[in-house]
Amino acid sequence: MDRKPRRKSPPLSQALAGFVYYKSATGKSEHTIADYLVTGKKVMAYFVTDPPLSAITRDDWIDFFAWLTHDYVSLPVGPVDRPPRPLAPKTIFNIHTNLSSFYTWAVREGLVDRNLIHTIERPGYEPPVIVPFTKDEIVLLLKACATTRAWRSRAATTSARYTADRDQAIILLLLDTGIRAEELCAITLNDVNLEANSIIIRGKGRGRDKKERTVHFGKLCARALWRYLLPRIGDSSLAGRGQGDSPLFLARAVIDHAPMNRQSLYQLLRDIGDRAGVPRVHPHRFRHTFAITYLRNGGDVFTLQMLLGHSDMEMVRRYANIAQADCASAHRRASPVDNWRL
Repeated sequence: MDRKPRRKSPPLSQALAGFVYYKSATGKSEHTIADYLVTGKKVMAYFVTDPPLSAITRDDWIDFFAWLTHDYVSLPVGPVDRPPRPLAPKTIFNIHTNLSSFYTWAVREGLVDRNLIHTIERPGYEPPVIVPFTKDEIVLLLKACATTRAWRSRAATTSARYTADRDQAIILLLLDTGIRAEELCAITLNDVNLEANSIIIRGKGRGRDKKERTVHFGKLCARALWRYLLPRIGDSSLAGRGQGDSPLFLARAVIDHAPMNRQSLYQLLRDIGDRAGVPRVHPHRFRHTFAITYLRNGGDVFTLQMLLGHSDMEMVRRYANIAQADCASAHRRASPVDNWRL
């Protein structure tokens, strides 16, 4: 295989910046670019002398991963003071993946001869246990969309929430399609086909990395979307600026036309979960629930892979294993031979 001639090796920081610039230019999502930048900061916190990329050895990278595992502590930011904590195994796993991608780019650009990260075993981690929502929890969440918390002055009194229609539509759409948080926030009115009960999803990337797919939703979800969109139909301000390009979900319902973003979506769902008394309410748990329920109801794994937008079957197999365990448990409960005590 032809290789590019070796270029003069840049400092590590310059190589990392070039890699991020390349990935941004080829259409990687803002979330992916942010993840690369965070990895780069950790790398430079260790390689403080900023050596040439070609001078870094395999042993140097092994020492880096040992430092991440045993010595590095993160400092959580936010309104609440939290103590420093070590990196989660999944975070170290992701850093290994990002650096492997970095070295693949560096080899292709002729900055180094081989991918050193490929020679270092990926750090292991236990995938988190997938716990889908129950039907009762979904009912509680939908009810919590409709009313505020009880008044402090009157414990038995609540108020109607003006964003109830929007919030119920969000929950039902996440549950009925399994789309990701950033995908939901990127939907425009042009993407929605309420006659066919379908939505075009743009995927995680931009530019040439953008992967489009079509997802479908049922009648109840369609009804919730119609109810939410009704006040916006015929809105002259939307028509004047191209209504079809308007985001489907607005951050503050009908007050303005600012789109919902990833952070505001996560906060919204946490607040709804708090009011409903349902723990761990986040967009990806709806995705898990959609996938597992789809398989429990007889859906096939290959269609599920397309609906979820996965590039491989790894995650779908996890969902299938959970659904299969459900079948085994159901058979133990309903076995004719065992129950008839033959």
